[in-house]
Amino acid sequence: MSATQSDHVFLSLGGNLGDPADAMGEALRLLDADAGTEVVAVSSLYRTPPWGKLDQPDFLNSAAEIRTDRAPRAFLDLCLDAERRLKRERRERWGPRLIDIDVLLFGKLSLHEPGLDIPHPRMTERAFVLVPLAEIAPNLEIGGKPIAFHLDALDRAGIERLPSGRDWWKEVPEG
Repeated sequence: MSATQSDHVFLSLGGNLGDPADAMGEALRLLDADAGTEVVAVSSLYRTPPWGKLDQPDFLNSAAEIRTDRAPRAFLDLCLDAERRLKRERRERWGPRLIDIDVLLFGKLSLHEPGLDIPHPRMTERAFVLVPLAEIAPNLEIGGKPIAFHLDALDRAGIERLPSGRDWWKEVPEG
């Protein structure tokens, strides 16, 4: 697959029900299995406190860099299909979930359609998104500013990098 600037995608993944690491790993393996899509890099796992709705378990979060030949809407559909296959149920905003996949950036595109906003409109407000993203893309610019600029403005209290390494997602659970 040939990479162009427009097919470089960054994702945020997370969950706090069941085994979120297994769900995120399976989601990444499903994306990587697509003929036009390749997982290029994945951050370590991070334990993060809940955000928005605080009366729920801590989350596990990660970020991934993807190359895809798919158009943005088709790529979003691929991500939503992975969530469905993993039994994601959308019950309440910012509530507990088995898996959540958000498209953060899609090359240099700026796109605003129903259900698809690129760049993700709230990513620079969320340390649980930017901390893992900075691990795999420390020189990334968001809105013309370095990722470190955005991180400096955020409270990172309670975010813990787990000793997972970056290949954790390749391990298929037994059973």
